[in-house]
Amino acid sequence: MEVINTSGRRKTAVARVYIQPGAGQIIINNKDYKEYFTTGLLHYTIEQPLVLTENTGKYDIRVNVDGGGFKGQAEAVRLGISKALCEIEPAHRLVLKPEGLLRRDPRMVERKKPGQKKARKKFQFSKR
Repeated sequence: MEVINTSGRRKTAVARVYIQPGAGQIIINNKDYKEYFTTGLLHYTIEQPLVLTENTGKYDIRVNVDGGGFKGQAEAVRLGISKALCEIEPAHRLVLKPEGLLRRDPRMVERKKPGQKKARKKFQFSKR
């Protein structure tokens, strides 16, 4: 099997995922994922599709991730890994889809409008 290439996005974070058979290494931006993401919750987020499909330790995963914060980046990586696993084995889709791991979360920061302080907040109104 050759290298499978997919992408995942969340907010402004974009993750490019390259997956191939191997010893189970997960490298994000040339660092181990436990070194790149420091909290256990983010480790769980990244491992979630591998644990659900029982593929922990079967694939080497390399990820280039850019933009956003740590949580958005972790969720972008999770989506990329989920899409790659479905490309490798279409039966994984039945496990990942009910968990919501194949859905791209569309929520983004609302843009600032002209004549206002922020997206929704206005400048203080003065009657006189």
